[in-house]
Amino acid sequence: MSDTKKNATFRSGFVALIGRPNVGKSTLMNRLIGQKIAITSNKPQTTRNRIQTVYTDERGQIIFLDTPGIHKARNKLGEYMAEVTESTLKDVDLILWLVEPTDYIGAGEQAILARLRKVDTPVMLVINKIDKVKKEEILRFIDVYRKEYDFAAIVPVSALKGENTDDLTDTIFTYLPEGPQYYDEDTVTDQPERQIAAEMIREKALRNLEDEIPHGIAVLIDRMKEREGGTLIDIDATIICERESHKGIIIGKKGLMLKKIGTDARRDIEMMTGTKINLKLWVKVKENWRDSDSLIRNYGYRDPEE
Repeated sequence: MSDTKKNATFRSGFVALIGRPNVGKSTLMNRLIGQKIAITSNKPQTTRNRIQTVYTDERGQIIFLDTPGIHKARNKLGEYMAEVTESTLKDVDLILWLVEPTDYIGAGEQAILARLRKVDTPVMLVINKIDKVKKEEILRFIDVYRKEYDFAAIVPVSALKGENTDDLTDTIFTYLPEGPQYYDEDTVTDQPERQIAAEMIREKALRNLEDEIPHGIAVLIDRMKEREGGTLIDIDATIICERESHKGIIIGKKGLMLKKIGTDARRDIEMMTGTKINLKLWVKVKENWRDSDSLIRNYGYRDPEE
């Protein structure tokens, strides 16, 4: 650590990203830390677990917690996701609430506002996707939200394009307390590679499959082993679905859909590991697994307090 870093005020803290599904929480987190960790897609409920990532520079360390999108639970998995978000709000130093650029605050946003009014944690409003609107409209959107809540700050950004994200990082640091360095400088996530690999496979399924299927899938890594010499990693993974009819769609005609999911996922996993990947995928049916406590736990969704 340099003398400058030793003498400067080192700030550190935990920052939760919340918002309705599809507002770009995972995209923003990936952008801020400069590496893909959380999966993204244009379908709701893409993020299911609380994903923890780390940003470190000479000013300090930000530990980001990307939470599942706030939504009405429809099954036990949905209840689990809601519990993850609720517990996160109690445990952080700062909340980033992501919204889309609009002057209409709908029922979903009003429900989030009601929750935020019950916590003492400072809240920073992040208006995302500003690349999709005219610059002169942004002040109007800011004014609409400013009247609803006493935000610590309001920062417009484009997570996709990287617009104003450096300013967002600067602003976050001003609201973090002086504190220790929780993780080594080269740490970007506390997630095991197996879990990230599973999520990358699920992301490719989300992007390639029909709308009604992705909510009912999970991915298990059955084996992930590096070969002698470190030139290749073998991964065996199973895609879990809820219906036999879904299994056929996931596999596709002559196995083409499953092959496409595997090819797309392998590319991302190779970028993450820096190693060639031999990926084999299978598909199994577990009916109504999202309403089974034991299967939810088996597929990697844990109580947030554990």
